[in-house]
Order: sequence, then C-alpha cells, then structure tokens
Amino acid sequence: MPSIVGAIKVNTVSGSGVFNVGDVYKISPSSSAKTFAGAGSFNTGDYLNVRNDYSVTNVNDSDVFDQNSIANI
Repeated sequence: MPSIVGAIKVNTVSGSGVFNVGDVYKISPSSSAKTFAGAGSFNTGDYLNVRNDYSVTNVNDSDVFDQNSIANI
C-alpha cells in the first residue's frame, strides 16, 4: 500500500540491521562471526574469583571460508 513519508533522518544502522521505507516483500538480514576466546574470557559480574593456571587458545585456522553468507539467505 503506497504512502507518503515525510522527512527521515537516520543516524546509524548497525552491521546486521535493516532500514526500510515503503513496501517490502521480505527482509532477512544475516551475519556471521567467529570468536576466539581463552578460559575465563567471558566471565562478568562482581567479586569474581577466576583462576586459570594454564590456558591456551589455538587460533590456527587453515580454512579460508568458515561461515559463508551468500545472497542474504
């Protein structure tokens, strides 16, 4: 259904966000990420007592493409 839209100001759209004005059939944003983290990396909170005597994160990745995002499917 057509409509009249007034002035629009967009400050930012994040990496996997979508901004649309008007009719649309399908919007399906997709994104992929690969995260390397060692022991105790994502601990959050107050008064944490985390002890990691020995921690090794292997980041040797021989693949060229791990998570392909093609044609926004």
